[in-house]
Amino acid sequence: MAGAGVKLLNKRIRSVKNTQQITKAMKMVAAAKLARSQGKMLAARPYSQKLTELMTQLAGKADISHPLFEVRPVQRRLFVVLTSDKGLCGSYNMNVIKLAQKEIDESVAEGVETSIYAIGRKAAVYFRKRDYDMFATHEDFGGEADAERGKMIGGTIVDSFLDASFDEVRTVYASFVSTMTQSPVSQPLLPIAPDQTPGGGDAEHEDERAIDYIWEPSQEEMFAVLLPLYLRNRVFMTLAEAFTSEHAARMTSMSAATENAGELIGALTLQRNRERQAAITSELLDIVGGANAL
Repeated sequence: MAGAGVKLLNKRIRSVKNTQQITKAMKMVAAAKLARSQGKMLAARPYSQKLTELMTQLAGKADISHPLFEVRPVQRRLFVVLTSDKGLCGSYNMNVIKLAQKEIDESVAEGVETSIYAIGRKAAVYFRKRDYDMFATHEDFGGEADAERGKMIGGTIVDSFLDASFDEVRTVYASFVSTMTQSPVSQPLLPIAPDQTPGGGDAEHEDERAIDYIWEPSQEEMFAVLLPLYLRNRVFMTLAEAFTSEHAARMTSMSAATENAGELIGALTLQRNRERQAAITSELLDIVGGANAL
């Protein structure tokens, strides 16, 4: 019996070691993707900040009459929910989905016709199984954000708002705070409020925004050109932040799994050694007992 117990423990140790190798490899892959995604996000920030600064200037001086600023009675609302396509990233997906479901249910309870634009297989599968109204889904991004995807999603959202398919659009995603922390947030996307641009209404930066630019052509024409760029950039930055959060969550989760596997291997090895020692001791006692009988 003791021999069978040792064999079983050896099998379990080999199994856990194989799992540990997989989680360690996944941790390294997630770390590489995190570095690439975070670098892309940081590289895009100066452009995003400058574009936001220009939009703040124009929104403060130009006569805002663009359709994307039109505030309508909310009868139809769209939630853009960003999750991952794959699992093994801890509570990342469920934290986003729980926040999204809470707000979607509240929207439905208000009597608003509510639809979901799911970016990520996890959100698409979750809400589809529960018979929520799905506007569109993307289940093959694989945690990679680029300008083309931002343009595609932004164009779809803008078109659906302009043709009055929806009166309001909100985004739900995980905001990247640090490698260890990703915070689910819900933010309005459309219509754009004049004070919605980051930095709007901040007295500390009032002097910076008071710079008198020379606009060529007119401010109204520049505003009409920059507004679609601003929206596409907001969508891209949201994608970049959500996917950076995904890679960070997966790296943290796989790192913890690798450490836990190491601890389990240590505990199983100790148990196996005790089983061996008990078996050897039992055999010695049998030999001594037999010698005494003779």
